[in-house]
Amino acid sequence: MLQIDRIKFPFQFDVKKLQDEVHSLNIVNWDRLSRKQGYESDWSVILLTAKDEFNSQKNSDSIGSEDLNFLSTPYLQDCPYISSILELFECNKYSVRLMKLSSGSEAVKHLDYDLGDNKVRVFVPVFTNPQVTVLLNDSNVELNEGECWYLKLSDRHKFTNEGKTDLIHLVLDLDLNEWIRDFLNV
Repeated sequence: MLQIDRIKFPFQFDVKKLQDEVHSLNIVNWDRLSRKQGYESDWSVILLTAKDEFNSQKNSDSIGSEDLNFLSTPYLQDCPYISSILELFECNKYSVRLMKLSSGSEAVKHLDYDLGDNKVRVFVPVFTNPQVTVLLNDSNVELNEGECWYLKLSDRHKFTNEGKTDLIHLVLDLDLNEWIRDFLNV
């Protein structure tokens, strides 16, 4: 289990390419997350990978099991730049999705219980604004567009978007293998 709660990867992705691909998905309906705790407002997802049958996994935005049968959805197939980002990560990929916290929304303080000891959650901010606050263990994490961050979300965290634009992150659930450990220096 990783002790440190945040680490910035040494990657800076092309923001325009990321944003253009997300804009190209504007015809896609964002699926609102159905969670019992932690989400008080408009938090939604577009699945880029899904377990087995894409259509049978709506709202399945997390790892959920040891199953490695995550397949590309048609949305990922339409996003060559995002696909190239995924190829950089030399590890098993589980859930990959775009997550949107709409303007004026908040994901209240909570823990993500779905990660376990051998998985990490990585964030690539695609759209953000100065009124977004990400608190992890009551400490601010400034996530800028195109950066790449590991965040230990099994610890207490909160996302708030008080801006006039939506917050959209590319979120990757990845196997904590030696390649990832080398980048995280653990």
